[in-house]
Amino acid sequence: MGSLTEWLLGFRTLHEKARRGQLRDADAVRYRAGREELARALLTAQRLQLKSGETPRRAMRVARALQVDLDLPTGRLRSVTVDMSTGGFSCLLQKAPSLGEDVGFTLRIPAADPLVGRARIQDLKVLAGTVRVAFMFRDLSDVDRERMEMFVFDTVLAQLAPGGGL
Repeated sequence: MGSLTEWLLGFRTLHEKARRGQLRDADAVRYRAGREELARALLTAQRLQLKSGETPRRAMRVARALQVDLDLPTGRLRSVTVDMSTGGFSCLLQKAPSLGEDVGFTLRIPAADPLVGRARIQDLKVLAGTVRVAFMFRDLSDVDRERMEMFVFDTVLAQLAPGGGL
């Protein structure tokens, strides 16, 4: 068995091939298994528990600031994400919207088309002067879900790189 560094280098190579659409057969299987393994390790490090039926790579969150426009009943609001996952994102707002409400969003992803869709307000945490609001994606297409998953793993690999912040 190799070191963690060797494993990460191998996974990074597979990830780049996946990004270019060049994974075939056994490499694709190894890559999917590697995503699950890395996500499970990060969930353990983050002390997060999987919900029933949830996969590690869907539950894993990464800290990432991205511009997001929210279409709330009170009007359009621009914010910045605090963290994100393949299942949604969170951001800080001045006022708490209604829990369970569906809202429109436009998430600005660097060097890619924005992700546009609907999200449900899943959780609210009142903080000093703000509210942390967690949004769960609603009805993302398979293409958009895969795009988010690639972006989340791009972020993880960037943060795991030497000097990357983890």
